[in-house]
Amino acid sequence: MEEMSTYRKILLLAASFLAAWGLSAQAPEDVVRWSVAQDGDAIVFTGKIQSGWHVYDLKNEQTATYVEYNGSEGWAPVGEPYEISESRLFDGTSVFFDEMVFAQKISAEGNATISGTLTYQACNDRMCTPPIDWDFSIEVAPAAATADSTPAPSEELPEEYVASHSTAISDPEEGASGKTSLWALIIEAILWGFAMFLTPCVFPMVPMTISFFVKGSSSAAEGRFKAFMYGLFIVLLYTVPISIIIGLTWIIGGNAVTADIFNWLSTHWLPNIIFFVVFMIFAASLFGAFEITMPSKMVNDSDRKSSRKGLGGIFFLALTLVLVSFSCTGPIVGTVLIKSTEGEFWTPMVTMLAFSVAFALPFTVLALFPSLLKKMKSGSWLNSVKVVLGFIEIALGFKFLSVADQTYHWGLLNRPIYLAIWIVTFSLLGFYLLGKLRFKNDDKVEYIGVGRLALAIAVFSFVVWMIPGMFGAPLKALSGYLPPMETQDFVVYSHSDGPLATAGASSEPGSPTGKYGLKMPLGLNGYFTLEEGLAASKAAGKPVFVDITGHGCVNCREMEQRVWSDPKVLDILRNDYILVALYTDDKTRLDEADWVTTESGKVLKDLGRANAYLVRERFGVNAQPNYALLDSDGNQMVPVRGYNLDVDAFVEFLQKGLDEYRKK
Repeated sequence: MEEMSTYRKILLLAASFLAAWGLSAQAPEDVVRWSVAQDGDAIVFTGKIQSGWHVYDLKNEQTATYVEYNGSEGWAPVGEPYEISESRLFDGTSVFFDEMVFAQKISAEGNATISGTLTYQACNDRMCTPPIDWDFSIEVAPAAATADSTPAPSEELPEEYVASHSTAISDPEEGASGKTSLWALIIEAILWGFAMFLTPCVFPMVPMTISFFVKGSSSAAEGRFKAFMYGLFIVLLYTVPISIIIGLTWIIGGNAVTADIFNWLSTHWLPNIIFFVVFMIFAASLFGAFEITMPSKMVNDSDRKSSRKGLGGIFFLALTLVLVSFSCTGPIVGTVLIKSTEGEFWTPMVTMLAFSVAFALPFTVLALFPSLLKKMKSGSWLNSVKVVLGFIEIALGFKFLSVADQTYHWGLLNRPIYLAIWIVTFSLLGFYLLGKLRFKNDDKVEYIGVGRLALAIAVFSFVVWMIPGMFGAPLKALSGYLPPMETQDFVVYSHSDGPLATAGASSEPGSPTGKYGLKMPLGLNGYFTLEEGLAASKAAGKPVFVDITGHGCVNCREMEQRVWSDPKVLDILRNDYILVALYTDDKTRLDEADWVTTESGKVLKDLGRANAYLVRERFGVNAQPNYALLDSDGNQMVPVRGYNLDVDAFVEFLQKGLDEYRKK
C-alpha cells in the first residue's frame, strides 16, 4: 500500500486531536484486538471490535484503517488491500461493528518476514480514540500460485475461509466517496423530514396550524410573509440549537447531557402536561369560548408594522411544533448528535438543515392555505371548519397526557379509557356534522349537503371501527397514538403452545417477570434489567433480545403492533430469545443496589436514566427504538437494528442472531 500523503496525515491528526481534546473520558486500550495470518497468496488482518465501538473502512478520507509495511525484502504487495467482512452504512459512512476483516494479496519468492504497522481509529457515541498503532510481524511462505493482477475478491481466499466468516466480500472498487456519502445523507434527511409529517406526534399540529392561521391576513402579501416566517422559525429552531449543541459537544463532550435534556422534553410530565393544556385551550377557542390573542408586551417594536404583526405568536406556534414533535424526530436528532462525536463537524449541521427544511415545508404550505381562503366567500362554513378542527385537537391532545401517564405510572389513561374518550369525541363530531349539535357562532343547519354527509359517514365509520378496541382488538393503524396493549383491562392472547390466557394475571404472559413491575408488550414475558436477562439467558441457554424502548416512544409502539405482532416474529421472540426491555424514560426509583454512577461521578437513581446511560455506553445508541442481540455473556452478536417496519428483514435479523449464538 502506498504511503499516505502528508496532507491526509495532517487532516487525520487534526481531527483526532480535536476529538481527543474535547472528551474527558479515556478510551480502553484494547478497543480492537488485531491478529494477522497467511491464507494462500494473501495475508488476512482480523480485528475483534469491542461492543459499542466501531472502526472505519479502508477508504474513509480522514479516519481510514490502513497498513504501512517496513520494506518488502523477499516479497511484494499485489494490488490494493480489500475488505472481506461486510461494512455497515452508519450515518452515511462505512464502518465495522464487532469485527473487521481485510486482506492484502502478496507475491513471495521464498519464505519471508512481513512486518509493519496497522493504524486505526475507533469511535463510540461519546468519543473517538486518537490514531492507534498496532505493530505486527508474520512469517510467510510462497503460495502455490500467484497472479500478476488482483483477481475478484471472491477468488482471493479459499471458499472455506469465506464460509467460516459468513459475510459478504466487498469489491475494492465499491464504496462511495465522501461527497457521495454526504449527498446520500442529505437526501435521506430530506425523505425523513417529509416522512415525519404523518407521525403521531407531528400530525396533531396540523389542525393547530390551520386554526392559528385561519383568521387570515389583511393582504395576500402579509399572508405569504407570515407563512414564510413560520417555516423559517421551524428551520431555525432545529438548526441553531443543534449547531450550538454540536459545537459544545466538540468542545466539552456534552452529548450525554444533551441527551438528558431531550429525554426530559419528550417524556417529563411537565412539558407533556403543558402541551396537553395548550391543545385543550386551542380547542376551546375553536369552539368559540374565547379568542386567542397575543399580549401586547410579547410583541416587539418590529411587530408594529402591519406586514409583521403577530410574529410573536407565530414563533410560539413554531416552538410548540418543534417541542411537540420531538418524540418522533428525536431519533433523527439523536443520530445527528452521535455523528458529531465521530470526527464530523459540518456534516451534522448540513444534515439537520436539510431535514428541517423538508420538515417545515408542509407546515409552511398549511400556514399559507388559510390566507388563500380570504379569496373565497366567507360564511358559517368557515366556523364549521374551526369547530371540526377543535374536535380533532381534543382527540390528539390526549396523546401528551398519555405519555406522562405511561412514564410515571399514574394509571389515569389506560387503553379502554383513552379509546372511550376518542369514541365519544368523534361521535360528537359526527352529530355536529349532521347539524344535531351547535355552538354559539354556528348558524342553524336546516339541511346538510353531500359533503357534510360524506364526512359524517366517514366519522361514524371510524367510531364503529374503534369500538372493538375496547375489548382488545389491536387497531394497528392507531398503534402510535394509543396506550400500549398491556394497559388493556381485558384482552386475551392466543398462544401456539397453550390455551388463551388473560393478560395481567400473575402467572400468565404479560405479567412482570423481573424487578420493578413493568410489562412486556403482546403478552410476552421478559426482564427489565440487563443483569436479570443475562442470568436467565445462561440458565435457559438462549440468546438475549434487548429492546431499547420508552413509554413515550410512538415508533416503539408501531414496531410492536406492526412487526412484533407478526406470527413469525412473535414465535421467535417467545420461544428462542430471553427478552429484556430497557425503558429509557421510566421514572421508577431504583433500589439503592442498582444505582449507577457515571464516569463524571453523577449518581443515576431512576430506571430510565440508568438505562439511557447503559445503552449509550454499551450499544452506542441514543434513540428509541433500537434492538440488540447478545449472547449469554453479554457480547453483541450482530449490529444494533433500529426502526424499520419490514417484517421479513426483522425475522432475518433475529435469525442471524440465533445462527451466531449457535456457533458459540
